[in-house]
Amino acid sequence: MTRIGLISDTHNYLDETVAEHFKTCDEIWHAGDFGTSSIADQLKAFKPLRAVYGNIDGNDIRIIYPEQLVFMCEEVKVMIRHIGGYPPGYNPETKKELLIHQPQLFISGHSHILKVMYDDKINCLHMNPGAAGKQGWHKVRTLIRFTIDGKEMKECEVIELLK
Repeated sequence: MTRIGLISDTHNYLDETVAEHFKTCDEIWHAGDFGTSSIADQLKAFKPLRAVYGNIDGNDIRIIYPEQLVFMCEEVKVMIRHIGGYPPGYNPETKKELLIHQPQLFISGHSHILKVMYDDKINCLHMNPGAAGKQGWHKVRTLIRFTIDGKEMKECEVIELLK
């Protein structure tokens, strides 16, 4: 069983309560737009970090983190990209990558809109944790915490950060 803390769009701001919310997690996954490498450094000092770069991230992030990650977590194939779109309206590059890799879980960020939805057409759960940073048009800052247990993705919790 692997407990995941999912975060995105920190935009150079890491809420002090993130560590408390993710203390029971085994890994943190960041779906891009860190802002600076200091955010990544703080997260990986706390828990193992898997991450991709986002459209606002500079070379300090891009030389460490890729545009896309595809990996196995237990028995679930995971794909993470910052810009992805939503089922069924993925952007063209993401749609191509989803068809190539056929993940059971696709994670994206970018929109600052929290969504968890299943895509029946490609048999894939899509998660976007919304935005945890202060920059952007979103009114509520959010995180997701969930568990992967073998082939099952379960115990999904949405966490709203205080203003």
